Amino acid sequence: MRLDRRKFLGLAGVTGMGAAVAGFSTAPAWATPKFTGNPFTLGVASGDPLPNGVVLWTRLAPEPLAADGRGGMPDRVIPVHWEVAEDERFGRVVARGVERATPELGHSVHAEVGRLRPGREYFYRFRAGREISPVGRTRTAPEAWAGNDGLRFAFASCQNLPAGFYTAYRHMVQEDLDLVVFLGDYIYEGGGQGTIGRGHLPNAEVFSLADYRVRHANYRSDADLQAAHAAFPWLMTWDDHEVENNYADEISEDPAQTPEAFLRRRAAAYQAYYEHLPLRRAAFPQGPDMRLYRRVKYGRLAEFSVLDGRQYRSDQCDATTQPCDPADPSRTMLGEEQERWLLDGLARSRSTWNVIAQQTVIAQNDTDPGPGKQLSTDNWNGYQAARQRLFDGVLERGVDNFVVITGDAHRSMVADLKQNFDDPSSRTVGAEFLGTSISSGGDGADLDATCRNWLAANPHVKFANARRGYVRCSLSPDEFRTDYRVVQYVTTKDSPIKTQASFVVENGRPGAQVDSIQ
Repeated sequence: MRLDRRKFLGLAGVTGMGAAVAGFSTAPAWATPKFTGNPFTLGVASGDPLPNGVVLWTRLAPEPLAADGRGGMPDRVIPVHWEVAEDERFGRVVARGVERATPELGHSVHAEVGRLRPGREYFYRFRAGREISPVGRTRTAPEAWAGNDGLRFAFASCQNLPAGFYTAYRHMVQEDLDLVVFLGDYIYEGGGQGTIGRGHLPNAEVFSLADYRVRHANYRSDADLQAAHAAFPWLMTWDDHEVENNYADEISEDPAQTPEAFLRRRAAAYQAYYEHLPLRRAAFPQGPDMRLYRRVKYGRLAEFSVLDGRQYRSDQCDATTQPCDPADPSRTMLGEEQERWLLDGLARSRSTWNVIAQQTVIAQNDTDPGPGKQLSTDNWNGYQAARQRLFDGVLERGVDNFVVITGDAHRSMVADLKQNFDDPSSRTVGAEFLGTSISSGGDGADLDATCRNWLAANPHVKFANARRGYVRCSLSPDEFRTDYRVVQYVTTKDSPIKTQASFVVENGRPGAQVDSIQ
């Protein structure tokens, strides 16, 4: 049973973490600020593109790793000016504005820019006092009715800072992309230090708003991550490590944490997540609740349904502590409201490609190559009735060109989505493209034991690989092409990159076809 949120918001300490209102502050204004250092140490970003605009982000933090989470900023409201131009030199400025950076929101800035032209490249920057930010590049979506001929995007997930360098982002910046989709585990909440000199700050597991702010700043200080944010607009969702490993709704993985204590932690984590990423005000957290699922259209070519598979799910099954039936129809991955929203939206879609951007593996991924089955209970295999409702709903509603992009597993996989995974001859509902991690898991290998078992035990799985990297997708009215871009190592710098495999989904033909595998 979910706790009463109205009662929860009255608990001591929560109003300071999650009840702030964007732009509101009781702090005095500082009209002509002078900073102790560069206030734009965390870079700039843009996200959630629409045909007429994007959201622009930065956070003022001259001392980003200050232990109190304030980023070296005083308790003052700072006016932050922004401008958008058609050229990198800002000779043709097309929009300007001012946002209030408040101490209640860590002096973060979320400027929702409108009145831009669809399908256009723009450049943006911020100014606070006499300090000017780096320049970012962004791009608006095409008109909703536009029959655009192409879309290029990359998707990524799982960027554990101590586990490896973000070399994949350095290569991604060289791509010609319209968008980056991030599928979760933007930070990790633990205290791991690793062995390559990129340890977590604070040097402990994080629980408070101050500590989550420092952890985000720890990650956002990486130059390659900053460059990838500055190069493209991002469309983002979370998984578990933005709060705590394997949490489910209001239930912590740690039985020592009560639901009340965990929701305090979740409120802190959600606020820090919002403060550090290019999200619209529609996603502004209300204590421990944050509406993150949404749709973004790219003309008539593609519609992205971005899911939240953590905040509303039933608790995971566990043979000893939480025995249950993964096929129990009362179990949910998305919650009733989000599940209905997803199916209703898919039914109304008139886009060529219907793309589901979500966190955990949805295809059956048995890891027992023998006659038995060994399935994860944290991904959709632990929520089999919910998965079946989704697949049956897609078929009943006549949804064409159903493609799922996925993160979390720290390895790559391509699979056909079957109406009945135990019957290889059953209808193919769509295709799943699982992308590997940016760095989580270390260097990896072409084939580890899990990949071998997936290939041996699951006839619908067509490819598996355990290197690090990202997936590049090229869409046209005729096909959805994916290129698995992998780096050879992440525990040292400057790895080369290559395309390990390419797959194509043809318009009107469900499932993925092999183009090439190295």
